Amino acid sequence: MTAPYPRLDERLRMVDLQIAARGIYDPRVLAAMREVPRHLFVPPPYDRDAYADAPLPIGSGQTISQPYIVALMTELLHPKSSDKVLEIGAGSGYQAAILSQLVRSVVTVERIGTVAAQARSNLAAVHAENVEIVEGDGTLGYPHSAPYSGILVTAATPEIPDPLLAQLMDEGRLVAPVGSRSVQELVVVERHGSHYREERHGDVRFVPLIGEYGWREE
Repeated sequence: MTAPYPRLDERLRMVDLQIAARGIYDPRVLAAMREVPRHLFVPPPYDRDAYADAPLPIGSGQTISQPYIVALMTELLHPKSSDKVLEIGAGSGYQAAILSQLVRSVVTVERIGTVAAQARSNLAAVHAENVEIVEGDGTLGYPHSAPYSGILVTAATPEIPDPLLAQLMDEGRLVAPVGSRSVQELVVVERHGSHYREERHGDVRFVPLIGEYGWREE
C-alpha cells in the first residue's frame, strides 16, 4: 500500500519512466521507490524538481542522488528483509529511507553534523524507525554494529576503504563509486571468505568521500 503522501502521481511516473524503463526489475526496489516521498528529502526551492531525473543540492555542498542511481545501487545490493545494512554518507536520508523499506535495519554514517540533523528530521517524517544515524568518518565504517550483510557507499572513493571490507559479512555485497574526484565507476564487491569478487557497472559521478581512507577535504 502506498503511503498517504502528496505528489503520488509524480512518484509513479518517476518509477515507470526513469527507473523501470531503464532496466530496474526488482519488484521490492520499485515498490520502495514508489512508497518513499522523495520531495520530503529535498530542501526548497529544489523540492519542486524532486521527481526530475537528476541529482539535486541539499546544502553543505552535498547532493541527493538521481533517482535511477538510487534504485540501481539498491538493486545491486541484493537487499533481503533479514539484512543489516551500513550506508556511508547519509545525505538527506533518502537512500536510507529506501533501504529501510527493504531490510531489517540500516546504520548510516554522516560526517557533517548539519546534514546528519537534516537526515534525522527527514527520516522521522517518514517514520523510518529502523534507521540509526551515526556522525563520524564514514571511511572507518561503524564496527560497533558489524558485520553487515550489505554496505552502500554514497560518495566517491579513490579505492574501497579497508575498514569497510573488514566489516562486510561473508557472502555480503558492497556497492560504491570508485575512481577520481570527477568521475567514478560503480563497483560491486562480494565477499567470499578472504576473497573479494568485483563487478563494474558503468560510470557515475558523486561528491567525494572525505576521511582517513578517502579524499582529503579541500
